[in-house]
Amino acid sequence: MSEFLEFENVSKSFGAIRAVDGVSFSVKRGEFFSLLGPSGCGKTTLLRIVAGFEQPDAGRVRLDGQDLTDLPPHQRPVNTVFQSYALFPHLSVRENIAFGLRVAGRPRREIREEVDKMLRLIRMEDQAHKKPAQISGGQKQRVAVARALINRPRVLLLDEPLAALDLKLRQHMLLELDLIHDEVGITFLYVTHDQTEAMSVSDRIAVMNGGRVEQIGTPTEVYEAPRSSFVAAFIGDTNFFDGVVTALEDHDYCRLSIQGLPDVLCYNDKQNQPGDPVHLIVRPEKFRISPEPPPADPRRNTLEGVVEDVIYMGNHTRYWVRLDGHRLAVFQQHRRFMLDEKPIRWNDRVWLSWDANDGYMLERYNVSDERLVQRPPDVLTTTKST
Repeated sequence: MSEFLEFENVSKSFGAIRAVDGVSFSVKRGEFFSLLGPSGCGKTTLLRIVAGFEQPDAGRVRLDGQDLTDLPPHQRPVNTVFQSYALFPHLSVRENIAFGLRVAGRPRREIREEVDKMLRLIRMEDQAHKKPAQISGGQKQRVAVARALINRPRVLLLDEPLAALDLKLRQHMLLELDLIHDEVGITFLYVTHDQTEAMSVSDRIAVMNGGRVEQIGTPTEVYEAPRSSFVAAFIGDTNFFDGVVTALEDHDYCRLSIQGLPDVLCYNDKQNQPGDPVHLIVRPEKFRISPEPPPADPRRNTLEGVVEDVIYMGNHTRYWVRLDGHRLAVFQQHRRFMLDEKPIRWNDRVWLSWDANDGYMLERYNVSDERLVQRPPDVLTTTKST
């Protein structure tokens, strides 16, 4: 896929608030690309700049080489799907989908054929006569997508399109959107604050924070190899450790000294040297939790602690384990019938272990850079008690 939608040093302020701060990146042709971040990070502002609803203070936006920056919205080959659906309540499903083609003055036969195609695409042929008030929220969103697609935009902009739906319907609609994207093959630019949505459907994700892009990568890259503390905390749950490299081992590994814990072995992909400060993360699912000490293994780190809390989630159990000033989150997937196993309970003494390759050191950082090491207020886990 080639570079298609390009942002070049785009900035936008609203009074004293810098909503977008010198953002540059490219979206590939046909890609399902998500802008992910908390409220106020600038993702919706970027989407509105592409749509022409906002004008950037600086920078350019190009689509397939054409500069869109100064074009009015109606001259841009993009369409937007909003969270609120924005359907016409007095028009039927068929009439809502046909609206754009009618405004464009297309022939009646062409309109009928194109609307029929869209109804088949969203699997709502038998609902075509109904008004928006007579269909479900998920069906309304499908109609909104069909209405946006029927004009054959080169980019479909989706602004928190599933936020108004309940959990199960959101999950269903994610699959619907992914199937529609595969079917039509156009570029989707998707805005969401929900990491699960972005991870489920995106080819790539731009994680935004404070008007800037912290990291761009595939869902696997941003989850397994985050480039900052913010990304590590925002994408999934994680455990943070601050330490210092004390020794190198076998060229590929290093030992870390972490206050209150035994030395930890970690894969040294950043080529850190003895004396370097490091910021280590271990995802909760990387731990193995056991009431008995695990077999000795030179590549496995082992810690002993006490269970502080247990939450049974059906397909997995979440544990919080206290060990010498640190409180760690641990997820245990249920691979066997739970009633056949002795459960781990509150206040049990347990052993946590993880492979040296499963810890990940963040890019080298300056502790005075508050933006880089920022952790959102709703981060699930912390490692050092205060």
